[in-house]
Amino acid sequence: MKTKLLLSLFIVRALAGAAHGVEDVKISPDVVYGHKDGMAMTLDVYKPKEPNGAGVLFIISGGWYSRWWAPDPNAWYFKALLEADFTLFAIRHGSSPKYKVPEMIEDLHRAVRFVRLHAREQGVDPDRLGITGASAGGHLSLLLGTTTDGGNPKAEDKILRQSNRVTAIVAVCPPSDLREWAKPTSEYHKKFPALRFDLSKAVACSPVLQASKDDPPMLMIHGDKDVTVPIAHSQKMAKALREKGVTARVHVIKDAGHSFKGDDFDNSAEAMVDWFKQYLVAEKK
Repeated sequence: MKTKLLLSLFIVRALAGAAHGVEDVKISPDVVYGHKDGMAMTLDVYKPKEPNGAGVLFIISGGWYSRWWAPDPNAWYFKALLEADFTLFAIRHGSSPKYKVPEMIEDLHRAVRFVRLHAREQGVDPDRLGITGASAGGHLSLLLGTTTDGGNPKAEDKILRQSNRVTAIVAVCPPSDLREWAKPTSEYHKKFPALRFDLSKAVACSPVLQASKDDPPMLMIHGDKDVTVPIAHSQKMAKALREKGVTARVHVIKDAGHSFKGDDFDNSAEAMVDWFKQYLVAEKK
């Protein structure tokens, strides 16, 4: 139960770490990027006063639960990115317990295609997009970055004609290998409904096994005292990417567990902003 609480409430615990507001941010809530089983799939757009032309997609997911949150009071969570003038897209996917990981990744591929299609309307270059998330959101960020395509030019739905590729990834405390976790005998399988999918799909849902030479640069941020998702997940992911010739690095938060507060949160946010500046701003000017 403790593991489930830590994963599913990662974001909530982080929210308790600061109370700073963000000024001059325009928020467009509940933008519909698709429909599923009669339900709308939505994202929120946070636009800074002077956008730098790059966008970051944040995956709202803890324990693979993707809950709605009021965008206004939680804008501060993206404070570092917004103050660096990134436009932020906070994305919800089909949530556990109803939906499993393979279904979630399909939702998120659609979300990326949607953002690319409408990026210029938000003042964003569709070729300057990054993805980030924490814990389960970090896992899904890595999986998005390693399972891309150029879109289907013959699709009737214009969203599906778009590429789902992005330019950089930052994953915080991410699981990278679900093969053991998805086994029915695993404690993770018992605690997380999203992992109760056909075991034959575990390889496809493990980003460490999907690394390829055309993947974008990826930064993993991880506490070296994390017992919920051991830092080995990030280390093995970075190794797999580097073996394919992809730029990858692990930024270690010393003595930190599975969620960050205070200086650790600021350390993580600074590393994230620096990575996105390097790959979405500096190299694209």
